Amino acid sequence: MSASYSTQNKIAIVWDFDKTLIPGYMQQPIFEKFEIDEPLFWEEVNTMAERYKQRGYTVSGESVYLNHILTYARAGKMPGLNNKMLRQLGKEIVFYEGLPHFFEELRELTRSRPEYVRHDIQLEHYIVTTGLAEMVRGSAIAPYVDGIWGSEFIENPLQPGYLDQDDLEIESEDIISQIGTMIDNTTKTRALFEINKGANKNETIDVNAKMAAEDRRIPFQNMIYIADGPSDVPSFSVIRKFGGKAYAVYKPGNDAEFEQNDVLLQTDRIHAYGPARYSSESNTSMWLRMHVHKICQRIVTDREAYLTQRVAKPPKHLKDEAAPLPEDQLEQDTLDLD
Repeated sequence: MSASYSTQNKIAIVWDFDKTLIPGYMQQPIFEKFEIDEPLFWEEVNTMAERYKQRGYTVSGESVYLNHILTYARAGKMPGLNNKMLRQLGKEIVFYEGLPHFFEELRELTRSRPEYVRHDIQLEHYIVTTGLAEMVRGSAIAPYVDGIWGSEFIENPLQPGYLDQDDLEIESEDIISQIGTMIDNTTKTRALFEINKGANKNETIDVNAKMAAEDRRIPFQNMIYIADGPSDVPSFSVIRKFGGKAYAVYKPGNDAEFEQNDVLLQTDRIHAYGPARYSSESNTSMWLRMHVHKICQRIVTDREAYLTQRVAKPPKHLKDEAAPLPEDQLEQDTLDLD
């Protein structure tokens, strides 16, 4: 039996985080804990690339904000900031209405009809964010998620000559000091291909390796990507190009974000958009439920059609041919027909 029939029965819902699942930025609890002026911090970040350019440096947007957090920590404005603290602060993240329950509601749809259960259809949730992975891991949404891509920090980095040193227990306070992983709006697309090929579930699969469509764990047509705007255009484009669904959300009541999403729709970047509300009666929830059902129905149809083509009909007994009727009987039957 082909891999496509036996394995391609999974659906992936891929979520952005900031302004998609929450109203603002996940770093807010950090600023509140250390009494940092949040608007000033982001103003510094937003103007920093140009300031560095004037000084002859070229920097990427996402590295700027991560490095600025490290600068604040080194300057003593975020004392003791480490990964454990980031995960604890993640508990303070406040989600949009309907979350995290809506994640489980979507997952339950794959068990809502006998034919879905018969084909063992499964739905997985993934978060791909330029924010901090440790904060997502500590948040209320984490138990409902099958994978997280996000930026990460390193504590106590290895020092020059560490290969020649024995492991010694050194009592020191763990403080973030280097960037371990940086996710930006372009490298988000790599996460989509990892989900598509199954590299996130099987470490022996190289995401850059060539792989036939029927061998991929989750086809793009079984994916829905949800995010808040133009910065996610690269991911929207990948999803649309390969047959998945792209959906944008806006903060309820925000005219500028509504207009921004409408531009994305008019320029064929997304399939639809709606408010970032995830209660059962919201437009966004209804749209997502509808398309999860449509994906489930297509999976059922494709798998049953494949099974019909591949499985031969069993042999059966043939009836003996009927003996010819006598002429007088044939004549009588003919007369009766009149």
